[in-house]
Amino acid sequence: MALLFDYGGTLDTAACHWSYVLHEGYTQAGLLLTQEAFRLSYVHGERMLAKHPIIQPTDNFRTLLQRKVRIEVEQLEADGYYRPESSAAREALIVQVAGWCDDYARRTVQASAKVLEVLAQRHRLVMVSNFYGNLHAVLADYGILHLFSDVIESAVVGVRKPDPAIWRLGVEAVGQPAESVWAIGDSYGKDVVPASQVGCQTVWFKGREWEDKQYDESVPTRIIRSLSELTEFL
Repeated sequence: MALLFDYGGTLDTAACHWSYVLHEGYTQAGLLLTQEAFRLSYVHGERMLAKHPIIQPTDNFRTLLQRKVRIEVEQLEADGYYRPESSAAREALIVQVAGWCDDYARRTVQASAKVLEVLAQRHRLVMVSNFYGNLHAVLADYGILHLFSDVIESAVVGVRKPDPAIWRLGVEAVGQPAESVWAIGDSYGKDVVPASQVGCQTVWFKGREWEDKQYDESVPTRIIRSLSELTEFL
């Protein structure tokens, strides 16, 4: 048996969509935004990072977050939701938000690592993730890169979730029949559905998704609320 893991949202936020984590980061830094106002800047930031080589392969997660938050803050200013007192105040906000979110992710990954270490003794682990081209650097900085025999990253392989092809690459990397491979992720649409289409057994790490809507819960093989539940049946 082999296990394919999603990264963002699955291992670094315990199934809480990153938009909520970043929104809380702004709140902790003293900038109160409605979820609707923040989401405009969040979507803009995601599109900018997808279209332009802003993130470098050696960037750790804190550096990535600072670049991402800077784009969001510029959009918040353009939309009139943020009016900094000075450029120094703007920079301080960026550093504070990025730092809070990085600390949050690091703590969560440390907790996830305890589960991964147990599973790695039993199964081969492969990462299958949408990311910005620096996932190796992020995993190494957080101390979990060694647990994965391969990393399939969208920016590197040229295919993104929800395209099932990226999950197929994960199956090919482990060299086992798809039906003996388990795919674990927090996103129903990007992880559970496409991995199921490839033929994998799927685990939906159900938490707080981007949209609050009803899903067909008969599609995932298993549903968990805590990553530690994986050790009970895998």
